[in-house]
Amino acid sequence: MNKNDLAEAIAVGADISHVKGEEVLKIFLDIIEKQLKSNKSVQLSGFGTFGVKTRSARVGRNPKTGAPIEISSSIAIRFIPGKAFKDQVNQAID
Repeated sequence: MNKNDLAEAIAVGADISHVKGEEVLKIFLDIIEKQLKSNKSVQLSGFGTFGVKTRSARVGRNPKTGAPIEISSSIAIRFIPGKAFKDQVNQAID
């Protein structure tokens, strides 16, 4: 499923036009993005939590030469699935 398919599913589920479905999806994604940029998490009960984690600077290795390289600190976006969501996905796969 891609972004367009998701917007269509929202439109069908909410009985609105595809254009409105795209608007709803865009607003939802913008809200999550703004919260993460503010270093805040977004918790959706029963689904999961979007959050950010800072990775500290470290020394790594060039896989080709084995030479040490400096890896600068960075911010990673994380999604931690909620137990109910995780259980439903696991049940569907079994």
